[in-house]
Amino acid sequence: MKLAVDAMGGDNAPESIINGCKLALETYSDLEIILIGKENEIKKFIDPSDRVKILHTDVVIEGEDSPVKAVRRKKDSSMVLSVQQVKEGKADSAISAGNTGALMTAGLLGVGRIKGIERPALSPMLPTLGGEGFLLLDVGANMEAKASHLYQYALMGSIYMQKVRKVKQPRIGLLNVGSEPGKGTELSKEVYTLLSESSLNFVGNVEARDLLEGVADVVVCDGFSGNLVLKSIEGTALSLFTILKKELTSSLKNKLAAGILKPAFKQVKLKMDYSEYGGAGLFGLDAPIIKAHGSSDDRGFFSAIKQAHTMHEENVVETIRKELEINEEGKE
Repeated sequence: MKLAVDAMGGDNAPESIINGCKLALETYSDLEIILIGKENEIKKFIDPSDRVKILHTDVVIEGEDSPVKAVRRKKDSSMVLSVQQVKEGKADSAISAGNTGALMTAGLLGVGRIKGIERPALSPMLPTLGGEGFLLLDVGANMEAKASHLYQYALMGSIYMQKVRKVKQPRIGLLNVGSEPGKGTELSKEVYTLLSESSLNFVGNVEARDLLEGVADVVVCDGFSGNLVLKSIEGTALSLFTILKKELTSSLKNKLAAGILKPAFKQVKLKMDYSEYGGAGLFGLDAPIIKAHGSSDDRGFFSAIKQAHTMHEENVVETIRKELEINEEGKE
């Protein structure tokens, strides 16, 4: 697998980006990486080799840049060139921890959408208490959405969970302010009707407080609501770890107890730490494009690469494309 990496995107670029790539190169013997960015900065952390290429550019899309303007005006930026490598067939997948909107725009203008998909969705796997996890679509690719968009999110999510995660009948939930039918906005009500009348395994409205309990395998919502949920889960997990660390080091007795319970706490962290769940795939694009978390550390970026590797190995894009074609044929 050949992976194009925006080495300059994210809060901790390029060091954490490259360290994550090193972990991935050690883990996947079939992996080749093209690092795109400022060559002198990249070479501080890694040297070119048979499996590592460097494509130099001084141009970087910043977090505060307007997505569409940035992509069109900075065509030689590290992010745009990463997607371009995929478009030209020089890489199988691209990954960036940079500006989310810009990556979506670059993906749309570069590799385009899967036929039949109106809007791609930013879709991370998030933890559940049982360890299975759930797929959340959308968490910020589209702040406003139509009912047809959310229906397509559900369809893509169901295909992914069934074909890749091997869930026989993925449970589809619609994020809402209550579980009862008829709750929520006009958009929610319209989507509820669409999903109820579909062949998908729709379990109804689900509330944010129940997500980590594993109430559904796929949860759909507009990007604004999804981003709020994502950031709330991340913030709560980080705050919980901070509180635990403070309390467990506050006295000798607590330190002794912490030493005994360390393996258990490590497992809790693995279950709840978003960095262990990798990046978010831009589902609906015609090639695997992965958005890593903006504040990714070494491990977080490695987990995002793992997501890209899985999407490539499992032919996720091709699987979604074929299943959508079968679904459309079934309607005719």
